[in-house]
Amino acid sequence: MNVGFIGLGSVGAAMSRNLTKAGHDLIVYNRTRSRAEEMQSLGARVADTVSEAAFGVEVLITMLADDRAVQEVIFEPGRAIESLSERSVHISMSTISVDLSRRLAKSHAEKDQNYIAAPVFGRPEAAAAGKLFILSAGPSEPIEKCRCLFASMGQKTFMINEDAPAANLIKLCGNFLTTTVIESLAEGFALMRKAGVDPRKFLEVLTESMFSAPVYKTYGEMIAANKFEPAGFKLPLGFKDNRLLQAAAEEASVPMPMASLMHDRFVAALAQGLGNADWSAIAQVTYKSAGL
Repeated sequence: MNVGFIGLGSVGAAMSRNLTKAGHDLIVYNRTRSRAEEMQSLGARVADTVSEAAFGVEVLITMLADDRAVQEVIFEPGRAIESLSERSVHISMSTISVDLSRRLAKSHAEKDQNYIAAPVFGRPEAAAAGKLFILSAGPSEPIEKCRCLFASMGQKTFMINEDAPAANLIKLCGNFLTTTVIESLAEGFALMRKAGVDPRKFLEVLTESMFSAPVYKTYGEMIAANKFEPAGFKLPLGFKDNRLLQAAAEEASVPMPMASLMHDRFVAALAQGLGNADWSAIAQVTYKSAGL
């Protein structure tokens, strides 16, 4: 397929590499041009502007950091929504707000364009291996058309429903649950360390018995080693997702006291200068509270 790809961060770059390896014709754009130029050796073309990346493609994929970046790329004068053709598809794979996803769906429909929300679960290493989990929601026909793209980037694509923001809400809730796992692991490891129990033995028991899921293994290793850099997912991005979750919960009148606790953990971590660390570094706030 003829694909435009905007946003070549650690996950986006890996996704675009897998698309080119699968034989898709890519034109890429990144605000820092050198990241886009790295794709030329794989056969991708480099766009000078957002408009050029969107013009004439069958599918435009955006993988950007936050709502502001997506709105700038799609809606500002001379941006993507004006360059995309009728019946083309915009796949937003960023973790964005439910509200922005609604706006994207409405705005693309008004221009006879298709919009799919397809945020992903998976860290950079999973993206590199083509092992992301992709949550897709939106009109069924465009989703079926794009299955070959999803198959190039992920190990499984979940079909949610035709309401695109549903995928964004699931993604935000999944990230929320991950933060509660990180917090509970940090509290457990703090107790083990204070009691003189080897944290790695504790981790072995957890991950080889009742808690064998990847989220416990990945973050358990980091917390046990007290090593949170280099960051696979930076702490401010986790904080951003927590705020988006709370906004969605407030709109739906759903109290989420654990989300409020995690908000305070993120604020404390940022106050302690952990902004460049992995989001699992909120565990250091728990360690500090325990005198470690």
